[in-house]
Amino acid sequence: MIARPFVRLHSDDNIAVAARYVPLGTGFQFEGIGDLFAREAVDMGHKISLRTIEAGQPIKKFGQTIGFATQPIPQGTWVHVHNVSAGELSLDYAFCSEIPPEPTPIEGRTFQGYRRQNGKFGTRNYIGIVSTVNCSATTSKYAAQKFDPSVLAEFSNVDGVVPLVHKGGCAIQYGGEDHQQLTRTLSGVARHPNIGAYIVIGLGCETAQASFLMENGGLLQLGNSPSPKQPLVMNIQDQGGVAKTVARAVAQIREMLPEINKAQRESIPISELMLGLECGGSDGNSGTTANPALGYCSDMLVAAGGTSVLSETPEIYGGEHLLTRRSVTRDVGEALLERIQWWIEYTAKFGQRIDINPSVGNKKGGLTTIYEKSLGAIAKGGTSALRGVFKYGEAITKKGFVIMDTPGYDPASVTGLVAGGTHVVCFTTGRGSCFGCKPVPTIKIATNTPMYDRMIDDMDINAGKILDGVSLEDVGREIFEEVIAVAGGKKTKSEAQGIGDEEFHPWTFGPTT
Repeated sequence: MIARPFVRLHSDDNIAVAARYVPLGTGFQFEGIGDLFAREAVDMGHKISLRTIEAGQPIKKFGQTIGFATQPIPQGTWVHVHNVSAGELSLDYAFCSEIPPEPTPIEGRTFQGYRRQNGKFGTRNYIGIVSTVNCSATTSKYAAQKFDPSVLAEFSNVDGVVPLVHKGGCAIQYGGEDHQQLTRTLSGVARHPNIGAYIVIGLGCETAQASFLMENGGLLQLGNSPSPKQPLVMNIQDQGGVAKTVARAVAQIREMLPEINKAQRESIPISELMLGLECGGSDGNSGTTANPALGYCSDMLVAAGGTSVLSETPEIYGGEHLLTRRSVTRDVGEALLERIQWWIEYTAKFGQRIDINPSVGNKKGGLTTIYEKSLGAIAKGGTSALRGVFKYGEAITKKGFVIMDTPGYDPASVTGLVAGGTHVVCFTTGRGSCFGCKPVPTIKIATNTPMYDRMIDDMDINAGKILDGVSLEDVGREIFEEVIAVAGGKKTKSEAQGIGDEEFHPWTFGPTT
C-alpha cells in the first residue's frame, strides 16, 4: 500500500506532515482546502503549508501552536527552522477542567512474573552489583564479567549479573541534593523487584559512602531473594585492592546463584504492572504514529488498574497546559508547573534556554521547535487523568497515569524510571535509537517503516504502518500485548543483543568540585 503523501492531524492545522518523501510538484488534497501541490520536495516527517502563512502568524500542528512564521510562507511550501521560530506562548492552564471520566475497566488480564518475599513482583531475575562511585565501577564490571552465559547456563531462571556502574559518587556535597538523589537512584534500583539479590562495592574514600547508601536508601531491610539476608557490602581499600575485591564478590555471587535460581514465574494481575514511557531520536512522525499509539496502550494499562509513567520534563515544556487540565487536583497540576519552572531556571544558570531542543537528529527528522516535540512526546501519556508528579528516581506510589521529573537525555531519564519501579519501558524512536537498560526490558517502537526495516534487529514494533492505513488503535493494542508478553519473559530485541549494561546513568545536576 502506498502511503498518503501528507497527514493532517487536526482540522485547525495550517500544516500537514509528510508520510513519505514527497517530490517537487506532487499533488494532494484536503477537505475544505481543495487541490494543492508541493512547491518543493519534502522529506518524510517534515511539514508543508496548507495555506499561505504570513510572518508572525502561528504554525498549527495537533491543533496547537508549535511556533511562529519568521517570513511569509506560501501555500505548499516546506515549513521548518528556516522560516519558523519558537517564540513565546501564552498558555491557559485551566487546572482540572478536562479530567476524563474513569475508563471502562479491563479485567482478568495477567502475566507471568516473579513474586518476591515482600509482595512485589519482577519481570526479570537479575543479580546486581551496585557501585557507589566511578572509582569502583571497573571492579564491579570485572566481577560481573566472570558470569558469562556459559557460567549461567545451569541457572536458567537467572537473567544475568548486571554491574550498576556510573560516573559519579564523589566531588559532591555530602548529604546534599545530588548525594540524596544518587542514593535514591542506586537504592531504588537495588530494591527493584527485577533484582533478585545484590552486593554493594565502594572504593572507601568517596563522598557517596556505602554506609550512607545502606542507611539512607532503605537497604538495611532484607532483600528480594527466596532466602533473603543482609547484602554483602565492601570497599576496595578495605579488601586490599581490586583483585581481592573481585575474588570476594565472585565468591559471594556464586553462593547466591542457586538461591536466586529458585525463583519461578507465576500468574500476576497486570494491575500491578508499571510501564515507563520514553522517546528518543524522535522525528516528525513521532507525534503521528508511535507516541499516540503508545498513549493508547498507556490508557489500556490504566484501565486495567496499572500504572503508566511519563518522563522527560523538558520535553513537556510548551504542552504542559494539556496536562494541567487533566490533573485530578490543582496541587498535581501545580507540581508539574513547579518542575517546569525549575528547568527554566536551571538551564538559565548555564546561559541556556529550555527551548534549545530539538536536537540535530530531531531537526533532520522534521521537528522544528521544542513545542512541536513536546506536544508529540506528551501523546505517549494517552488521555488518562494525571494523578501524580514524582521526583527523579522516587518510588512511584500511585496507580494510573503519573509523571516523573527526568531530563530529556535518554539514559538518565530511563535510569530514573527504573529506580522508581517501572517493570517494562516502551521507547519510541524515529531516527533509530538503540537502547536497553538492565535490569528492565525496553520495547523499541519505530515511528516509520523505512527505519524499522533498516534496523529490524533493534526495533520490536513498527508503528509506521499507521501511515499506510493501519489504525492507531490496532497498533496501540499490539503494543499493549507486547508489554504483557515481555513482562512475562519474552526477550526484546535489545535484550537479545545484550544491550543494557552501559545505559545505566544516574542523573546529577549540581556542581562537581
